[in-house]
Amino acid sequence: MQPHFPLAAVVAADDLKLALCLAAIDPAIGGVLIEGPRGMAKSTLARGVADLLDGGRFVTLPLGASEERIVGTLDLDAALGEGRARFSPGILANADGGVLYVDEVNLLPDHLVDLLLDVAASGVNHVERDGLSHSHPARFVLIGTMNPEEGELRPQLLDRFGLKVELGGTPAPAERAEIVRRRLAFDADPQAFLGHWQAERDALRQRCAQARQRLPGIPLDDAALQAIAERCYAAGVDGLRADLVWLRGARAHAAWRGAERIEKEDIDALEPFALAHRRRHAPPPPAQPHAPQAPAANQPEQGTQNEGQWGELPPRAVPAGAARELPRWPKKP
Repeated sequence: MQPHFPLAAVVAADDLKLALCLAAIDPAIGGVLIEGPRGMAKSTLARGVADLLDGGRFVTLPLGASEERIVGTLDLDAALGEGRARFSPGILANADGGVLYVDEVNLLPDHLVDLLLDVAASGVNHVERDGLSHSHPARFVLIGTMNPEEGELRPQLLDRFGLKVELGGTPAPAERAEIVRRRLAFDADPQAFLGHWQAERDALRQRCAQARQRLPGIPLDDAALQAIAERCYAAGVDGLRADLVWLRGARAHAAWRGAERIEKEDIDALEPFALAHRRRHAPPPPAQPHAPQAPAANQPEQGTQNEGQWGELPPRAVPAGAARELPRWPKKP
């Protein structure tokens, strides 16, 4: 198997590395969407996640893959030669226990993106087609990348991704030089480069493994849920998926820290990842009741029997002697 550039050796991109580690700790978070321009090492980072998992498998979804190739289908050789229905596994079955990488996910048909997100969230692929009914585990870390210059995902599909990380800005000159230096060293002698970073790779893999063991013992407590619900409401988030993803991610972050319960720092750490693709606007403040205004002088109150027609002027007194006779039309000669 071709070696991958280790995640521990990636320069900078700390936010993205954290989000990927959290998804490796709890794949039920629902995957990570990486948005950024070309040349930001998105695929390199995604491949490095495979080293953090027990299976270590990295599967790439071809852009032109059909639904049958993705979910699996009826084995025609068995059906024609043996006269029985047998399932032929697809890409989702091959990705079980590893990483499923979807480059330019925004260019996939919407129904395929929806299918991938369903399986990533449930961990089970259920196939009903061609007279075949079959289910198999498909628990993987879903990592999708997209370049916004090539089109956007519909909001309904964006929301289905658990976490989103936006890569922007240009690395500083010192970081750019170090990135190129490490890439050249890896390309020249991959085994020597991996050996040089072996201690850091083992430490990162062990930390993720310990966090996965610690994860079930960390409660999803009401205090953390209430704090997250209030922040989601303040951000004007539609639906409740953000609350659930944020809570799961905060628990994974607590496990990552080696803590026994979710703290405020865990909630704070997940906020940019959970709200990057869900924040809308702050809800409007509740309307304040208006105090009734007193009627103007010489103005009858509304609803009384003196209420006149629209546009009618209020009556007023005329001083004595002020009235004068109206002009008369001249008589005909």
